[in-house]
Amino acid sequence: MISIETYYENLKKFAPTKGLILNPDMDIVKPLLAGLLTNGERYGYRSCPCRPATGEIKKDRDIVCPCDYAKPDIEEYGACYCWLFVSPEWIDKKVPHIQIPERRPPEKILDI
Repeated sequence: MISIETYYENLKKFAPTKGLILNPDMDIVKPLLAGLLTNGERYGYRSCPCRPATGEIKKDRDIVCPCDYAKPDIEEYGACYCWLFVSPEWIDKKVPHIQIPERRPPEKILDI
């Protein structure tokens, strides 16, 4: 498994290619990256560490990081569900740092 630091550097380069900004707060980011790496080892894909995964990529494709809900969350709230990706306004504290509501459909959450 790669180190959290190496993964952080890789993700920092990758995020802008997807129009995303990695949260600069390492106290938030490090545990999330550890969870992504653990899920990668466990399932073979890096599903969101803040959501339960089934272990079946077909069912979990929507929560593979960056998840399908990241951009809509960032547009509406300034951050994705787990706060891994954020907007410049979120970084500058121009939007409140709140718990992001779950966008994943209940049937996908309950299909575990």
